Amino acid sequence: MTAIKITVTATIAADKNKAWEYYTQPEHITQWNFADPSWCCPSASNDLRVGGKYVARMEAKDGSFGFDFTSTYDEVEEFKKLTYTIEDGRKVWVTFGESEGKTTVTTIFEAESQNSVEVQQGGWQAILDNFKKYAEAN
Repeated sequence: MTAIKITVTATIAADKNKAWEYYTQPEHITQWNFADPSWCCPSASNDLRVGGKYVARMEAKDGSFGFDFTSTYDEVEEFKKLTYTIEDGRKVWVTFGESEGKTTVTTIFEAESQNSVEVQQGGWQAILDNFKKYAEAN
């Protein structure tokens, strides 16, 4: 069975160097990596190399729920592309395309089976929109 792939995208008013840094550095990830204002990302670590681990703690601000989003990098092409496998085996592809001083970040991910495609797309898009807002404000 072929996994359903979902695409989210955002164009950031920043060059690809800044977009890459804000997308990959833990001190920045913790500022934008959540889908809803009632959630937060209190910690993140990122070993940005093939075989390296990415871990982001995501939790409700009220402490009622939380989880570690853990993945392993399959490809790292600085300023251009990241490919990783989430702990549950799903694949994710992230590309950075620059044009006229803006960077378009596109994420394609394999859907999981617990939530609808619409819910998953909305959540991942909200996180990417938070990234855009943070990167453009700083």
